[in-house]
Amino acid sequence: MSVRERMVRRLDGLGTLVICTDLAELQAMIGGPVISGPARLPTTASAPAPALAAAAPAGAGRINLGDLTIDPLEHRVTWRGEPLALTRLERNLLTQLATAPVGVWTYQRLFESVWGCAFLGDTSVLHSAVKRLRRKLHAVDDALRVHTVRGIGYRLSVD
Repeated sequence: MSVRERMVRRLDGLGTLVICTDLAELQAMIGGPVISGPARLPTTASAPAPALAAAAPAGAGRINLGDLTIDPLEHRVTWRGEPLALTRLERNLLTQLATAPVGVWTYQRLFESVWGCAFLGDTSVLHSAVKRLRRKLHAVDDALRVHTVRGIGYRLSVD
């Protein structure tokens, strides 16, 4: 089943679904200006809150995992006291991987907690984000690793 088919099924009953190749085509169809922005799909009742809230829940403190320190409230990640230059997305992804229980995070759990929307089965966005995070962690130290658990998700290890 394609991503488009899953999306159509997920949005079924919410109204008319219009798929256009570009913004100008959509504007011509509806006859007015189009406000573009990130689309949000409805999430299930058990889905976590959006990424910003998930990365820094109320009362969240520092996360220490070996020499890795993540401060979600100050949006800082340090390795052996030195700050790591990570994007917001990479920082949120690393925060989730380091959050208890530290172990295997499924693609679905990671996608919903980092991006804050429903997982439709396409893991390419997640794979790209993990690839960039791995590259930055490897540049700092080989002891920081994000491992792939094939067909399931990812886990973080700090040696």
